[in-house]
Amino acid sequence: MLIKSEKIIELEIIFMVGIVKLKNKIQEYTWGSKTAIAELMGNPAPSPKPQAELWMGAHPKAPSEVLLENEYITLIELIKKNPSAILGNATARKFSESLPFLFKVLAAGEPLSIQAHPTARQAKDGFQRENRENIPLDAYKRSYKDQNHKPEIISALTPFWAMSGFRPIGKMLNILNLVDLQSMSQEIDAFHKRPDTHGLKDFFESLMNLPANKKEKLVGEAVRWAEKAGKKSTTEIEIVSRWILRLNEKYPGDIGVLSPIILNLECLNPGDAMFTRAGVLHAYLEGVGIELMANSDNVLRGGLTEKNVDVPELLRILDYSSTTFKKIPEITMPNGEMIYDSPAQEFRLSRIHVNKNNDYSSDETRSAEIIICIEGNCIINDIRENTKHEVSKGDSILIPASVTQYTITGAAQLFKASVPL
Repeated sequence: MLIKSEKIIELEIIFMVGIVKLKNKIQEYTWGSKTAIAELMGNPAPSPKPQAELWMGAHPKAPSEVLLENEYITLIELIKKNPSAILGNATARKFSESLPFLFKVLAAGEPLSIQAHPTARQAKDGFQRENRENIPLDAYKRSYKDQNHKPEIISALTPFWAMSGFRPIGKMLNILNLVDLQSMSQEIDAFHKRPDTHGLKDFFESLMNLPANKKEKLVGEAVRWAEKAGKKSTTEIEIVSRWILRLNEKYPGDIGVLSPIILNLECLNPGDAMFTRAGVLHAYLEGVGIELMANSDNVLRGGLTEKNVDVPELLRILDYSSTTFKKIPEITMPNGEMIYDSPAQEFRLSRIHVNKNNDYSSDETRSAEIIICIEGNCIINDIRENTKHEVSKGDSILIPASVTQYTITGAAQLFKASVPL
């Protein structure tokens, strides 16, 4: 009689892993909301502490868990057991047998820090440099937490205010003229004489490197202007002045209070999305959204935060090109799935809406996918195994690549994170 080894039995169990529900961790940052994530998850609201992000994925800081053989294991452990079955052969090879994205619900009750993310090369160099300097991974002064870059996309669930990228230089100079920052008159004059990328770089570096007392004086000038500007101005200027005042209430005297002057300031409507590539200075200000990014936690901050601010490194990795704000277009697929068209290789974000007149059928060639339900109820059916999985508002599930095809029926709004093949 042939007795199977424990390893063979374990592999058979893993090959049988199909659609599974995820148990996710919530990040409690001070800028979070006490209601948004709690209400989505069906938990008591308001929550005791601000809840900022719900993480879905395999990041070492807060990996999701799955129930396997009556025991919870992390998604990292599940992938290690059989990378090809979970990720698919192509994704496993390309991304070193790891899930390349991190999926989040982000709830900003207050503004986030002014920040940018490094390129892959910058991240690897920075991570190795800080390792050589023996800076612990959880140290306050640590800027690089891993070796990955962090392109990201966010789709608004509520009206979502954000700043992203330097304004077109002409518009920026016009606003600077209105604000009349006397404490930097010489630097602004020099910027007028060289209204290009080099002039912007010189101006911004001068701004960020001011002594603390001069920063406070400069912010004071901007706040006094904003208090007078108010509703007497155009819509754009009124919005700029309103956010200057609001940022100063939270972070009085912080140089980031001036960011609405120099950055594109926009409100995304529900369903709108923005993509942020490496080196782009940005900040989320208010609202709830679905965020998807490369599997990284690398952030270089310049202000509006109690966390570590690393101005020299931020200035080194910044992209100083200026541009108008652009929303990410959606592409509607034949099966009704709406895909946000971003250039990222690690992830693809899409929306799925099902109702009594509209079911959803997945592609047959897929990688690992994570789906979260934000409204309603539905049934996800693994066609090959003929297993049905009930999914309700707040639920998130992993669909391994070994699930060849599935359908979704019911009445629900869902977001899906996947890997483009």
